[in-house]
Amino acid sequence: MDTERTHVAFGPAGAPLYESGWTGDYIKAYLLSDVGKKREKNEDSCILVAPSNGEILARRGILFAVADGMGGAVAGEYASRLALDLLAEAYYALTERSVPQALEQAVARANESVFHASESNPVYSGMGTTLSALVILGNHGYIAQVGDSRIYLYRENVGVQQLTQDHSLVAEQVRIGLLQEADARNHSLKNLITRAVGIKQTVRVDLFSVRLEHHDTLLLCSDGLSNFVTDEEIALHLAGRNVQQSARTLVDIALQQGGIDNITAVVVHLFAPPPSTRLQPGAEYIELAGHHWWQRLSRYFQR
Repeated sequence: MDTERTHVAFGPAGAPLYESGWTGDYIKAYLLSDVGKKREKNEDSCILVAPSNGEILARRGILFAVADGMGGAVAGEYASRLALDLLAEAYYALTERSVPQALEQAVARANESVFHASESNPVYSGMGTTLSALVILGNHGYIAQVGDSRIYLYRENVGVQQLTQDHSLVAEQVRIGLLQEADARNHSLKNLITRAVGIKQTVRVDLFSVRLEHHDTLLLCSDGLSNFVTDEEIALHLAGRNVQQSARTLVDIALQQGGIDNITAVVVHLFAPPPSTRLQPGAEYIELAGHHWWQRLSRYFQR
């Protein structure tokens, strides 16, 4: 990859507040991470990688990711940053694999690095991190998910939909019908995650794909945002199509709710029609609520 001209935004790197914006041919993005009101350090990390090389861009697309580290002292911050650094490096190096395969393998390599760092250095013992990654390649989005950070998509006439599934004890109880959504939001164990990068030698990665359209807006966020901002508020503020304003408003709402955790938001908007690409295999396809039969038929013929 042409690292000299490739656009990389990667933060917060220890700073209490990190902001960065970027505009491409059909995508605008804004990254915002705030330490919040209660924590001394920001253990979240976020990244955007937009290759300048046209061939790499056409094969690998643009990478966005959010990670929420855990482990105390400097360990959580180090885990989230190391995971995203290795994710980006490995993803763009795995040129012979499909996008979902490359994402899965890149997360596996990040997991190995965080795990070995934790095992070899007492300062980092027990550290781990969530990881939610999104690759946009033309009119398709590809997602890799570990933990309880989230990715949402807002589409006019459809509303907002959570594309990822939380790997948490409470979320799993909701999925099997033991707990209602309304009760889950304020459950005392809602932050107990069942899957994380770096905790074990291997990690299982959820892989999803979704077809994207002109005017779609996506949100990648840590639970410092999703635990305190409702789906209705997310939909309302993503509908404005201003990525900077959306990110700042959503983070401000979380701060107004107490700001007890680090808060990270990456807002991505497709401001022009994306180029048409073939759907790459290897991930579970997400059928958005509200799609009609002719849209499903169109997707079938694009495969």
